[in-house]
Amino acid sequence: MSERENTPAPSSAPLASAPDFTKAQIEEGRLLFARDVDFMLSVVNLESLPPANRPEICFAGRSNVGKSSLINALTNRKGLARASNTPGRTRELNYFNVHDRLNLVDLPGYGYAKASKSDIKNWTQLTRAFLRGRAGLRRVFLLVDSRHGVKDSDLELMSMLDETAVTYQVVLTKVDKKKSVDLDKTMRKTSRIIAKRPAAHPILMVTSSEKKTGLDMLRAEIATLALPAN
Repeated sequence: MSERENTPAPSSAPLASAPDFTKAQIEEGRLLFARDVDFMLSVVNLESLPPANRPEICFAGRSNVGKSSLINALTNRKGLARASNTPGRTRELNYFNVHDRLNLVDLPGYGYAKASKSDIKNWTQLTRAFLRGRAGLRRVFLLVDSRHGVKDSDLELMSMLDETAVTYQVVLTKVDKKKSVDLDKTMRKTSRIIAKRPAAHPILMVTSSEKKTGLDMLRAEIATLALPAN
């Protein structure tokens, strides 16, 4: 490792890896989510999946990582996705139509859930089958709790996505819960992990649903994957 990599970044600049979007791109992301965003359906088996007639993205992550809260914050709608302090609340693939330009899919959390082993097995099989074979899936946004960093279950999912060549981008959540210097360490460690992964997007996102940190950048990133605006 080089001397530069061993030198800690200033604690005042924990968001140095944020993508460099133009004002126009940020505005495009804002407009995408400011328009109609509607719940479509909950899917419990592959036969119930809607037609792949729009680009799709999905949010994946450990239970209680904040997927539903992030969806609500991105769309400025408090109750669009069901948020809960109970790990494992999301038990289906929940589909949202983003202004007829994009499907956003909220996947069941993994790692821990207050549910039976058979239920967890069924969710896991459904999620893996979806990720391996869904036509039109443009990107998986892999959410990681910044307080805990990348866990073995996250690495397991990364390996599967690497093997199937499905592009994924890591998004650190709840960054308002960590001190700046600790967040910087987590960001550096996470960046080193994704740099070794063939299917990982090189840019690390950082977000806080509560403080709205990084949401404009994430919206702009998602907008690049949507159908063009009419």
